[in-house]
Amino acid sequence: MKLQEVYDFLDKISPFELQEKWDNSGLIVGDMTREVSDVVVSLDIDEEMIESTKEGTLFIVHHPLIFGSLTQLDFAKYPSNLIEKMILKKQSLIAMHTNFDQTHLNKYVFEKILGLKLDAEEPFLCTAKGEWKYKELLNLLKEKLNLPTLKVIGKKEVIHSIALTTGAGASLMDEVEADCFLTGDIKYHDAMKAMSEDLMMVDIGHYESERFFAEILLEELKVLPILAIIANSKNPFHMETL
Repeated sequence: MKLQEVYDFLDKISPFELQEKWDNSGLIVGDMTREVSDVVVSLDIDEEMIESTKEGTLFIVHHPLIFGSLTQLDFAKYPSNLIEKMILKKQSLIAMHTNFDQTHLNKYVFEKILGLKLDAEEPFLCTAKGEWKYKELLNLLKEKLNLPTLKVIGKKEVIHSIALTTGAGASLMDEVEADCFLTGDIKYHDAMKAMSEDLMMVDIGHYESERFFAEILLEELKVLPILAIIANSKNPFHMETL
């Protein structure tokens, strides 16, 4: 298949025009007229993936390799070091980030992974109503998201509504109409604000809440006449016990 054909398919299932203004989803590296030999789907791309795949491979990732302005290509530094390796192997890279959050990822994690019943959905927020005990909810999150520990702000013994945004969504807290907000990368000052507004928040991790991207997209790609596989992206953080 031509890269353009794959791109058009991706644009149909999750339109790139939905991405946020600050985002950089879409074609990152490649030539739309080139043939794609196979497809590798992953949360992120790294050097090991590039080196272990063949010439002409298309990578489809969640996080754009290039964010903001790239003023120079210093091949000794990230991300230029990865871009050089892909160019030498005639490989391509497409990112599906905030567009895919809206069309697929948030709802999938909310319903399929956590088993919550969706009562309301906004572009980046999924909300459920019901009744959850504090320990019951935390045990669910630990089990389903494989989280050994959780950071919690504003503990509530009984929760009547839950909202979720995968990745780093604390900036959306003003839009949350729920007792508890689940998201990743919660900063100190976000936590202070949540406490003052009586909003319970649970940090469910950036990687941990988004690692399902590849399995979701792989199902969509099965209709295409091209081999697509998952490459397991590595969490850049690891737990260290001294």
